[in-house]
Amino acid sequence: MSKFSRKLQKLHDTAPKQETAVLVSLIRQNQSEQETAEHLDELAFLTETLGVKAVYRFTQRMEKPDIRTFVGKGKLEEILAYVEHFEVDMVIFDDDLSPSQMKNLENELKVKVYDRSLLILDIFLNRAQTAQAKTQVELARFQYLLPRLTRMWTHLERQRGGTSTRGGAGEKEIETDKRDIRNKITLLKQKLREIEKQGITQRKGRQGIVRVALVGYTNVGKSTLMNLITKTDILAENKLFATVDSTVRKVVLENVPFLLSDTVGFIRKLPTHLIESFKSTLDEIREADLLVHVVDISHPNFEDHFSVVDQTLREIKAGDKPVLLVFNKIDLVETMPSEEKIMEMSEMDLQEADYKDFDALSDAYEKKTGVKPVFMAAGSGENVEEFRRRLTEEVKKQHLKLYPHYLEDQTVVFEEKNQES
Repeated sequence: MSKFSRKLQKLHDTAPKQETAVLVSLIRQNQSEQETAEHLDELAFLTETLGVKAVYRFTQRMEKPDIRTFVGKGKLEEILAYVEHFEVDMVIFDDDLSPSQMKNLENELKVKVYDRSLLILDIFLNRAQTAQAKTQVELARFQYLLPRLTRMWTHLERQRGGTSTRGGAGEKEIETDKRDIRNKITLLKQKLREIEKQGITQRKGRQGIVRVALVGYTNVGKSTLMNLITKTDILAENKLFATVDSTVRKVVLENVPFLLSDTVGFIRKLPTHLIESFKSTLDEIREADLLVHVVDISHPNFEDHFSVVDQTLREIKAGDKPVLLVFNKIDLVETMPSEEKIMEMSEMDLQEADYKDFDALSDAYEKKTGVKPVFMAAGSGENVEEFRRRLTEEVKKQHLKLYPHYLEDQTVVFEEKNQES
């Protein structure tokens, strides 16, 4: 082997290896295997967003989780055998684990154990940019971890692993960790109070102008739409939770100014205790005059995603706000073919096809929400002008609530300009 080859081999051997994980989910009563597979697809996407490679999936049909280890004894033995044979770094569950379940699982599996909440919190921690978002997420993470610390793995550092010694030394270490976390929680709460005081002052300065918030399931294209309307360069990636911090920009359409904010995407099974970890972005939603609910119509589960967002808005007391419904990514959707084309297709082709009938969807959602949706593609720019027109209409309605004489003033200006010309 040449000197250069040996050097390359040495670099390869010392390069950090990507962590691997197996995913675990229960199939509940009245839940199909297809639904479980879709949920695991989303969990795999979350895992990938964290930078970890999902290498295998385990499922078990149970009416309710095992109180001790979440899954049954036989399934746990299967997971352990796979983890040991392929030297997997962590096991990720698609539900929240109780403190005792996490402790028991780590004792049995001898690797890091994540549940859904901890996975999302770690993603939030990596994605947060502003001081407020970082502080909120760090606080939520420590509060979540405090009762879940084990001798096997404290989760305080993802690089810190292996098997700690059992017995007294381990107990002393975990008590020290708990004391450190309690101190950090106290300091983070103090820091957050100071930051929130500044936020209240900033929001007071925005009074007297219409506020619009983009909301939707994660990864539906809100940041792309924000960039399109504001002509800015906000991070827009094909990853879950690409945006964690709320971003606010001033926009003027047809001489009407308003503030447009991009907010963190919602996701199914987001525990209520995690909502506070992005309180800053939720404040933008709660205080908005108009919500633009963006839906990725190209996703096979877009209707479920719509329901998740709608339910979450109700939970955070924002369900009664005016909404402009936007079906995004129509460029990635096959629309319903003509009747002639349908007659030529086989029954198998029709069953397998995922066609969208925009007219039927528009009628159905207008009946459901009272709002006629807009169909567009923020990425390609398709039907953007129709979106601008509808957005302008809705913003004007809210502007008139703040300034009831706005139209009269505009008419006077128009007449004066005509007289001058």
